[in-house]
Amino acid sequence: MRRRDPLARKGLLRRLPEAWRQPLAIVGGVLAVAWVVVALAAPVLAPHDPLAQELPRLAPPGPGHWFGTDQLGRDILSRVMYGARVSIPLTLLLVALSVLIGGLLGACAGYFGKWVDETIMRLADLVFAFPTVILAMVVAAALGASLTNAVLAVLVVAWPAYARVTRGLVLGVREREFVLSGRLLGFSVWRSLRVDVLPNVTGPILVLATLDIGTALLLLSGLSFLGLGAKPPSPEWGAMVASGVEVFDSWWVATFPGLAILTVVLAFNFLGDTLRDALDPRTARAIKERAL
Repeated sequence: MRRRDPLARKGLLRRLPEAWRQPLAIVGGVLAVAWVVVALAAPVLAPHDPLAQELPRLAPPGPGHWFGTDQLGRDILSRVMYGARVSIPLTLLLVALSVLIGGLLGACAGYFGKWVDETIMRLADLVFAFPTVILAMVVAAALGASLTNAVLAVLVVAWPAYARVTRGLVLGVREREFVLSGRLLGFSVWRSLRVDVLPNVTGPILVLATLDIGTALLLLSGLSFLGLGAKPPSPEWGAMVASGVEVFDSWWVATFPGLAILTVVLAFNFLGDTLRDALDPRTARAIKERAL
């Protein structure tokens, strides 16, 4: 007799697709929601002003300052919470811009072909020719050290991946019968792209974007760690980890911002894997069969 997953019998979980009931999906969703709540409610949740230098310097974690304090007497828990208001929105904005720019260029390359395809793909190949981190560092250094320029630097190295994936997907769709029928009916190029092509390529791009959130956060934090992003006293996670290197014996200064980066990266990696499984009919069917 077939047994169903006990989780499927409880509350709202039974309304979710099988892929979203897996443990990693639940963990990723809980972590992502928790960090979004922290980012939104940081002014309410933070016990101290993240810039106030009013506590003992380099105090270890304990009552009154659960994550300890840094070398200037600032509460690390408050700074980690406020850091979520900096790192997470900028990372999401960075990925959204990468999807928009890379997706649009890739769609044009795949749909129009010829010289449009050659120009865009050769430009993407030029970016791919350089190591991602090195190129981001060079661009950030050339523009000047700031969070805005760090976002632009990561954007420069991030869009080609979306352009190449979108191009490949569009090439596989543009010769399908429903697209050709639209052309014969006189649909404009942009209407064909919007109505016929876009719905058929959105899934893989959405999966890639979700998985790329962790990578974008690591790159952005890495630039701040190297002094090419956020500047003191901004509570940005990468800059906070860098400040902990100066006082390595006080392990808590760098550990808790590093754990914040780790948990956000894991959360969106788990969500990206789950989204891929949910959108792939064969994988979704296999997960459902295992649950029965």
